[in-house]
Amino acid sequence: MNPSRPAMTWPPADAVPVLEERLGYVFLDRSLLDAALTHPSALPVGALRAGEQLEFLGDAVLDLVVADLLLRHFPDLDEGELSKRRATLVRTVTLAGKARGLGLDEALRLGRGEDRSGGRDKESILADVYEAVLGAVFRDGGFARTRAVISRHFADDIARGGTAGAPDWKTILQERVQSTYRTVPIYRVVEEHGPAHARQFTVEVLVEGTVLAVGTGTSKRAAEQDAARAAIADAGTPA
Repeated sequence: MNPSRPAMTWPPADAVPVLEERLGYVFLDRSLLDAALTHPSALPVGALRAGEQLEFLGDAVLDLVVADLLLRHFPDLDEGELSKRRATLVRTVTLAGKARGLGLDEALRLGRGEDRSGGRDKESILADVYEAVLGAVFRDGGFARTRAVISRHFADDIARGGTAGAPDWKTILQERVQSTYRTVPIYRVVEEHGPAHARQFTVEVLVEGTVLAVGTGTSKRAAEQDAARAAIADAGTPA
């Protein structure tokens, strides 16, 4: 057995298709996905940290693709403004949000200590695993496929002007619900239709079994954000 790799693959085989659907990419070599999702805390001491190598690669590819997307969509902006917008799009908090939207927080493999200390909620860890997964896509499918994945993930941000400035409605709603009810909102997909390249999702957000609002979007995370936004806008939402 190679001591640099975990004894079993991660995530479980039955969870991989769901993760790949969210990601928008199907791996030929799933061991790369395994490596990307394995945090150093889950590896034996002295083992090769393949996930960190993939993170290094993913960081470089992400910077390049985001820069190209910004330049293509905003050709009249000067270098300073392009750099500012790229920095906003690739900052830790933005990438952590991408990771949560894809479900990487749940799929992440952590050592027991890191898991117990809340590692799945740490933005630095989530941002790193997102970059590592992009690195895995690059190693598995090449630049064109990775560019397509990144373009899909950042489509809404680019459409907003490349500023990643939209409020995180889910976080806002969760804070309000926790403050009032000491629980968290639950999101439930109630409808999914359309071709694979243009899916449309309808999501309900519930608190203690009561539907607060319904949202729609071209991804589950976008539909969840829309549902949370609608719940906050509703006069019946706890303030």
